[in-house]
Amino acid sequence: MSRSLCALFAVLVLATCSGGSKAPPRNLDNACSIARERPDYIKAFRSTERKWGVPVHVQMATIYQESRYRANARTPHKYVLGVIPMGRQSSAYGFSQALDGTWEQYQRETGKRRAKRDRIRDASDFMGWYMNKSYERNGIHPSDTRNQYLAYHEGHTGYARGTYNSKSWLLRVANDVDARAKLYQQQLASCRL
Repeated sequence: MSRSLCALFAVLVLATCSGGSKAPPRNLDNACSIARERPDYIKAFRSTERKWGVPVHVQMATIYQESRYRANARTPHKYVLGVIPMGRQSSAYGFSQALDGTWEQYQRETGKRRAKRDRIRDASDFMGWYMNKSYERNGIHPSDTRNQYLAYHEGHTGYARGTYNSKSWLLRVANDVDARAKLYQQQLASCRL
């Protein structure tokens, strides 16, 4: 085997094993660790905060809940008779778990036709856009993590109807997202970036 072929093979093996930037950060319980390991994430979150007014810690906690920072996160499969896969539970995909229709609306309204759900800067901008709409439609302040998450999960109309009130599990999740946002906010205030 020639040297160049061996070198190419070695590079391909290393690239395959490394996981690249698609792998989630190692310590998801520490905002400073996430920021140090993935400075491009913090840059995206800050850009979204400047543009849409959604604080970094709110974005971080919501992305944690939605995808655990996995770029290619998808909902589980549905099964018929418990064994035959019949597609996904929804079209949610990427960091922000945006549904196909909502993502397409975001692309149309922002003019970002090339935006991708598995790119952190696009997912973060989507989240800012969506949460800004929650503020415009339902009066939810961008720093109100709990209610922003409920509107994010239920949709603007569902939130306005109060559909989350009949879902005790979702109320618990929203409280967890709020607690994580507060933790991230404290951590970010004390770390040097």
